[in-house]
This record gives sequence, C-alpha cells and structure tokens, in this order.
Amino acid sequence: MQEIQAKMKARAKELLESGQVARVIGWKKGEFIYDNSPATFESVEELDNFVYDYFCGSNLSKYLIAESKKPGKTAVFLKPCDTYSYNQLIKEHRINKDNVYVIAIECLAKLNAETIKNLADGFVTGVSVEGDKVTISSPYGEKVVDKKDVLLTKCSTCSKTHVAGDEQIIVYNFEKPSTDRFEKVKELEAMTEDERFAFWRSQLSKCIRCNACRNVCPACSCVKCVFDNPASGISAKANDDKFEEQLFHVIRAFHVSGRCTDCGECSRVCPQNIPLHLLNRKFIKDINQTYGEYQAGEETEGKTPLTSYTVNDAEPNEVVNGGK
Repeated sequence: MQEIQAKMKARAKELLESGQVARVIGWKKGEFIYDNSPATFESVEELDNFVYDYFCGSNLSKYLIAESKKPGKTAVFLKPCDTYSYNQLIKEHRINKDNVYVIAIECLAKLNAETIKNLADGFVTGVSVEGDKVTISSPYGEKVVDKKDVLLTKCSTCSKTHVAGDEQIIVYNFEKPSTDRFEKVKELEAMTEDERFAFWRSQLSKCIRCNACRNVCPACSCVKCVFDNPASGISAKANDDKFEEQLFHVIRAFHVSGRCTDCGECSRVCPQNIPLHLLNRKFIKDINQTYGEYQAGEETEGKTPLTSYTVNDAEPNEVVNGGK
C-alpha cells in the first residue's frame, strides 16, 4: 500500500507543479490511524498530509459536483466502485467532465474502522496487513484476524473494475472477492412479512436523523432536499414518531432506485451501523430480475430501467422474486 501511496503523491505533485490541474482531491491523515478524511489539495505543501491506505474507503466522486465547477481542472483519485458513481453523476449532468482529470487507483479492499476499534477495545495503536491477515495493535497486545472479517461491507462483496479514468496507478492487480452481494437480501426475502417488518423496525429505530447517509450518497445530489423543506411536512430533524423512523429511509431508497451504484457509502458512514445498503440492494435485485440486468454508472449515456418504457415491462401488480 505504501508503494501505491508514494506513486499517487508523486503524481499529484507533478500535476500541481505543472499547472495541469488547480487542485487534487484525495485523502488526508486524521487524528487517529483509522479516520482519514477526503480533502482537496491546492498546493504541493499541502500534500504533506496526503495519505492512501486501508482506511481510505470514502467515495470521492460526489465532491466533484462542487469542485468541477471551479476555475481550472480538478484531479481526483477514484477507486473502482467510485468510478461508477462518477459516471452516474456525469449521466445526470451533475459534474463538468471537461474540468476533471480522473486517476484510477487500486482499492485492495478497505478495512472497517468500527470493527477494528472494537477488536482493540477502542485503543488502536497500529494496523498492518499482510496477505489475508490483519494485525491490530493496542495497549493490550496484538490480535491477528482474517482480513475478510474486518472489511467494509461494501468491499466484502465488491467485484467492480474501473469504468472511467484518464490514467491508472495499478501496482498489485488485486484479486476481487467472488461472494454474492445479494446474499443478505435473499435472507430477508426468505423471512415472513412480519419477520421482515420486525427486522427493519429494529434497525431503523436506531436512526438519529444525522443525515450522514444522505450527505455522503452520490445519488443524493439535489440542491434542496425534500426533508429540508419546511413546506413538505416531513422536514423534522428528529424522529417524532415510529412512522418517521421508516419514512426517511424508505423515501430515500426509492429516490435513488435505478441510480444507486451500490457504493455502500450509506452503511459505511452510519454512526448507528444500520445496514442501509440492504434497502438499495433489494431494489437493485428487483430491478435486475424485472427489467433485466443493469448496473448504474457503468456508462455515462443511455436510458435506465426506470426512465424507459417497453410494452413488455412488468405490470405494477406482478409479484417480484416471490415476495410481496
């Protein structure tokens, strides 16, 4: 990973020094090992805080909505799954593509900071990855765990490859996992209606309406959200009743259906660890089986399953996937 970081940092320096770009979007070091944050670097000196490691899981594509509208080009480092969000935002005319220079980079599967912290009893002093093993250091000693057990949810089932990029920085040619991303969705589908309701009721009741999922989601790019509009009747910043706990997330899932690239950012940033990506994956699975296989963000042009019509489309009363 250090080799990739060195190449990325050197390339960012070249682009800034040559004036080819006015800024570079990447990640900066956090206060702790596990809390790296997205950042914009506008000078070579600022690159001193540049970092790329197993805790750079954030999707940088959404930052281009604002940055691509500024004078001068913006360079951005995008992991494979990020490029799908990038393409989708271009399709929706949210990014000025002419002002963006994409550097496609390897992911190597990112680690789940919350899981790591729990294993270290909240005091992480070091994390190292060697093959399929992760060593976690704390004042209480070291723990060696399987990498697959401490991955971000979005990385544990990701098989995406880059679909955009003006250049690439590839060092290891990391082999993607081959697990079924719809496995948990199928488990929910196998439940009874009451069991499914109880599951989502227990999960969504944890929501504190911090809006982290909405704010990080590339598909949530509206200038004014309905949940921030006092005239909508649903703009409360807290769950006033049981219905509102479900209303926010169900409406948001419908809002991004057909456009969600399954980047998993919603679940990654949720402070309550609600598996929000499962709502989106259920919609993706149903769309695939009803209208044919479709991957949002795979291309920058063309119609989507929910914005086109054929006489063979499923009727509203048809049963999907054996569920109701």
